Amino acid sequence: MTKFRGAFVAIVTPFGDGKLDEPGLKGLIEFQLENGTHGIVPCGTTGESATMSHAEHHRVVELTIETVQGKVPVLAGTGSNSTTETIELTKHAKAAGADGSLMITPYYNKPSQEGLYQHFKTAAEAVDIPIIMYNVPSRTGVNMLPETVARCAELDNIVGIKEATGCLNQISEVIRLCPDDFSVMSGDDFTSMATVAIGGTGVISVTSNVAPKDMADLMDIALSGDFAKARALHYKLFPLMQAMFFDSNPVPAKATLELMGKIRSGAPKQPLCAMNSVTFEKLKKVISDYGLI
Repeated sequence: MTKFRGAFVAIVTPFGDGKLDEPGLKGLIEFQLENGTHGIVPCGTTGESATMSHAEHHRVVELTIETVQGKVPVLAGTGSNSTTETIELTKHAKAAGADGSLMITPYYNKPSQEGLYQHFKTAAEAVDIPIIMYNVPSRTGVNMLPETVARCAELDNIVGIKEATGCLNQISEVIRLCPDDFSVMSGDDFTSMATVAIGGTGVISVTSNVAPKDMADLMDIALSGDFAKARALHYKLFPLMQAMFFDSNPVPAKATLELMGKIRSGAPKQPLCAMNSVTFEKLKKVISDYGLI
């Protein structure tokens, strides 16, 4: 059975005065473990990997692995728009003891489908670690097509994909074309239950930051095949899933965690900034109605 199954949290990175808040990160990880999260993903988009220095990136991965102590899989974000940089970050994650790499498609430079394939092939051949590819066209400007995913799935250590197109048509085609043991994880909370219903293995979740138990329960119930019960939990979570994107991710998640008292500062790194007062009050209402504060 795949180790990349269930609700994995794309964990936020707390900063204080612009510096990594190490006690804050450890506290968040412990909160996740206590509430049944199935895996931890440091240095993903939600972790603000794009604005971290290499030193910060390395330290977040190391601290996550140290804190988790093997209790759940750690899937370290190691992607970049540079293949060379991707390999360097992935080598570090493997040396640090990560269970796998979450590797985003190169952003901004818009490689062709062949370029995407060659990028993942080069990285997979350079570092012997399980790789979950990450397709999020709204952030990267490029959509990795199902046929390209299927080509990559033939490479030995490419074991799955985080599919964040929000398109069940594309997700279905990926599942249809790829091997049965290939992990297809939703990259959008609102498609997590539906992705499992059509054959996916779980979600890499933003909402898990603030409601880890409910997201883990949603995936456990859906994976067990009880979709009536899963649907009820999906609709309970749905307003919270929406609220996590009232502003650019991870701004709402970090603001929520600060309001919950889980981190001292919800400040994101620039160029992200705090949400405006109207959006903040809207967020507060949703998380209050949910019972988080």
